Amino acid sequence: MGEETGVRSVEAFELDCYLGLWYELGRLPLRFEDDGAVDVTAEYRLREDGAVEVDNRCIDAAGEPTQALGRAEPDPEHPGRLRVSFLPAGLRWIPFTHADYWVLALADGYGAALVGTPDRRHLWLLSREPRLDPATAGRLLAVATAQGYALERWIETPQSGGRVDDARLEEA
Repeated sequence: MGEETGVRSVEAFELDCYLGLWYELGRLPLRFEDDGAVDVTAEYRLREDGAVEVDNRCIDAAGEPTQALGRAEPDPEHPGRLRVSFLPAGLRWIPFTHADYWVLALADGYGAALVGTPDRRHLWLLSREPRLDPATAGRLLAVATAQGYALERWIETPQSGGRVDDARLEEA
């Protein structure tokens, strides 16, 4: 899926440049993330086996810190495409439990990224900083619109600049 629907991932992608901490600045609604979640971050770390550890954290709508750990595998034939699963490690073998996670656009120097699924149901705007200049955000979201993503239900993610750290998760 993807090419036949007009959704395209970036052609040039360096995983090492993509790794690290990202702030979610906006998203389409997700069933597994509260619409009212704030201070949403995603951190990507390379594992020794070549896979990527995905560590998503936020403050949920009830004010509680939450974390979702996943594993992503780069697609060696398509730069900018990952297969991601957030199932517990022992269940990741089950078929059809991985999601396509495509980097659709990048700002200069990997300072911001637009990520979506080829079925157009999921879309995220990520930034290395808790704020992004409106012109860059507009350019990235224009890529989404050009690829057929409907942004009528777009949620802007409030960012205070804070992060859910390990100590806060342990307190919860």
